[in-house]
Amino acid sequence: MQTENKSWSFFFVPQSNILEDERQRRFVLTDASVSVSSASPYYRTKLRGLYTTAKADAEAECSILRHALDKIAEIKSLLEERRIAAKMAGVYSDGDPPRKTMRRGVLMTLLQQSAMTLPLWIGKPGESPPPLCGATPASSDYVAKQGDKVAARVKTTDGDEQWILAEVVSYNHGTNKYEVDDIDEEGKERHTLSRRRIIPLPQWKANSETDPEALFSKDQLVLALYPQTTCFYRALIHTPPHRPQDDYSVLFEDTSYADGYSPPLNVAQRYVVACKENKKK
Repeated sequence: MQTENKSWSFFFVPQSNILEDERQRRFVLTDASVSVSSASPYYRTKLRGLYTTAKADAEAECSILRHALDKIAEIKSLLEERRIAAKMAGVYSDGDPPRKTMRRGVLMTLLQQSAMTLPLWIGKPGESPPPLCGATPASSDYVAKQGDKVAARVKTTDGDEQWILAEVVSYNHGTNKYEVDDIDEEGKERHTLSRRRIIPLPQWKANSETDPEALFSKDQLVLALYPQTTCFYRALIHTPPHRPQDDYSVLFEDTSYADGYSPPLNVAQRYVVACKENKKK
């Protein structure tokens, strides 16, 4: 009997009052077929108390978790500030030797890590996902900050235009133009672009279980980062994420296939943004 009491205390009740509360807890756990209305006033009162306690415990735990998430966000922000400061010091220090270009494999690993560590939006009951959560666009007056990753439409050496993954260097409020660095060149190629040529990347992952409206839907046209590259291409959503940790499955436009689309490929939420051009190329 001693072992049984310890089991109940571990899973359901505090250390005190174990024997006193065991009977009504058995009623709650094993007599689920009995409706609350058919229970005696005593059990209804006890059940109400249990629900109230459980609700308070859940709210306290939720508050602690949110506080922890806020602290993690603060730490990530500080690390990002240090990274930007180190980068700017390297760019503008004439005495230092030129930096080596980052190896391709290292860059791809960093991009994958950035996608995996993108925080999941966890809103309060009834709270809508904010801008830049999943497919939710930024507000019309939004200005990306220094160090933010964006999709940038640039001209290539042969005169064509291409969407690339870039990092914001600065924004000029007088000209309404960004300066961005091509992420693939480690800051060696800089572009000055108007706001319409910049699409901010998501800052939170959308939870498919609680906020499915914040995800792109099946057959929706998007720009997605092609795997193992730093370029965005037009694609159709094949399958949205089913779970918070899942990626999108997309079909890239590809004329080498009979139907004009590639087989399904996985792309993280971090690297899928809305496509403003509806006409297929």
